[in-house]
Amino acid sequence: MDQSPNRPLSIPFESQEEDAVLRAILEGTATQTGEKFFSALVLSLANAMRTSGAWVTEYLAETQRLRAIAFWLHGKWHNDFEYAIRGTACEPVIRERRLIFYPHQALELFPDNAFQAVSYLGVPLIDLDGKILGHLAVLDTKPMPEKPGLLALFQIFAARATAELQRLRAEAELRESQANLSLLVDSAMDAIVELDRDLSIKHMNPAGMKLFQAKPAELPHCGFQQFLESRSREKLANLLQSLERLPKDQRSLWIPGGLTVRDTDGQEVPTEATLSKFELDQKVYYTLILRSLADKLDAEKTILQLHRDTEYLQEEIKTLSGGAEIIGRSRGLSGVIRQVGQVAGTDATVLITGETGTGKELIARCIHAASSRKDRPLVRVNCASIPENLVESELFGHEKGAFTGALVRREGRFSLADGGTIFLDEVGELPLMLQSKLLRVLQEGEFEPVGSSRTRQVNVRVIAATNRILEQEVQNGGFREDLYFRLNVFPIEIPPLRERGDDIPELARFFLQKTAREMGRSGLQLSTEDLGRLGSYRWPGNVRELQNVIERAVITATSSRPDIAGALPKADVSTVQPAATVTSASERRILSEHQLQKLERESYLAALELTGWRVSGKQGAAALLGIHPSTMASRMKKIGIKRPGQS
Repeated sequence: MDQSPNRPLSIPFESQEEDAVLRAILEGTATQTGEKFFSALVLSLANAMRTSGAWVTEYLAETQRLRAIAFWLHGKWHNDFEYAIRGTACEPVIRERRLIFYPHQALELFPDNAFQAVSYLGVPLIDLDGKILGHLAVLDTKPMPEKPGLLALFQIFAARATAELQRLRAEAELRESQANLSLLVDSAMDAIVELDRDLSIKHMNPAGMKLFQAKPAELPHCGFQQFLESRSREKLANLLQSLERLPKDQRSLWIPGGLTVRDTDGQEVPTEATLSKFELDQKVYYTLILRSLADKLDAEKTILQLHRDTEYLQEEIKTLSGGAEIIGRSRGLSGVIRQVGQVAGTDATVLITGETGTGKELIARCIHAASSRKDRPLVRVNCASIPENLVESELFGHEKGAFTGALVRREGRFSLADGGTIFLDEVGELPLMLQSKLLRVLQEGEFEPVGSSRTRQVNVRVIAATNRILEQEVQNGGFREDLYFRLNVFPIEIPPLRERGDDIPELARFFLQKTAREMGRSGLQLSTEDLGRLGSYRWPGNVRELQNVIERAVITATSSRPDIAGALPKADVSTVQPAATVTSASERRILSEHQLQKLERESYLAALELTGWRVSGKQGAAALLGIHPSTMASRMKKIGIKRPGQS
């Protein structure tokens, strides 16, 4: 008999004993799987073969170690047992990939073995791809019978152990794959919904829960159609029929236009969507992947708003002359500045009144700049300069095709001013039919663009300005009383320049420096005589007229002096005081209100006679005097000027 430890022995074996061992092992393992199977196997092997111990391991190739899955030795279990194969009886089993049997010489060959084993039997567990999975072994402290039949049985159960180990590894890989898939699905930003044939929800990932504002307890067997808007329900039904006509391996499609879904609060959300069909265990399932367009639409809206803001600001830059600051320290102006400080920090509606050219827009800009809305636009609208048929579209916007020429959709000035301030200059010129719509914006913060049934919400602070006396306009039926009271929350009246005589020199010097710099005319200075002339003029056009006079004087300047005398209107040269009577600004004589009104009346009458009593137009009296026609008409009523022949 060959005693070589490297070859199995061929010794006759009694079939009755083989049957008994086989029965004992089968009975011990027949009902077990998984780790319980391995425990039952090693215990049955040890008992049936009457050995001191038995164990099954898994092989850790990277570290060349064996880790016990089940290890029975000397009547007890040894958990978490792991050892290196080098120098052990297990090493040739793994290295040579075959059964190794040492019937009685194990202690001689491996004197350092920890268990003082005399005999050892081991067989490798080899995967279908030839990979060593582990090994099955028994040992004893006495010689082991040399019976080939038992060795054959040992190999049979080694194959059974290999199959179970393969199954466990496959299950582990499947669990890992499912965990990875679940992690992938649960971490997806898109909503993923699994439906059965009846469109009941089987599974929904966290993104879906967030989209539908749903809780897991609400979803099992919940019909998905209740989350769809009616037209989307019809669309989904048609798409399901379309899927049936596709080849089995191509049953997925993009949903054109997406689906509109409803969350548990009834809020509609537009989505992009894909639909696919699959079968599992002869059951039909559908997968819907939904991506909310709300964030995309918000981003597009923000980009569009920024684009519109940019366009508006570019237009505004073209209209601004720069140097927007309040100049002057007169008593009347100081009161205005104090009022600006009082109201700027609030969202109260402000009504600025005053004659044309007094700087109403400048005051509006100062209020906005000192408010909490300063980082949003101040949108300016001159109600008098917009054609009556376009005022509504300009203020509130319009839809494409709302009227002839509306080729594209356009946002109105109120939309542009959302979050900021809108300045309605010359609000008294607003047509009556639009005053009610403006009143609604002031009261409710909402409006509909022209040609749209969609209500827009805006958060806008309104500052209005007018040179008209709105109380009289209300009495005459030209302005809504309720709108007047809504606008007149915080009134600010800007005094005319003729009542701010002390501010004229400072304003004149400012405009001179600014205009000279722009025109490249350095070194120009105002003389005492120039200041006297400017201080004696009545300024019907107020600060704006003063700026125009200085600009004309710079254009016609000779040497280092602007031509103030030549720039002042000739019709009022008689009102200029001799230079000798005015030595400084503080000594300048301020005309009384009665005298000013008399001079104003005379100037108006002279201009009206020259123009044939025409007030407006390029050849009208207002243009001749350099004031706005509505201002002149209002002043004519106030001082009692009537056309000859009128009662």
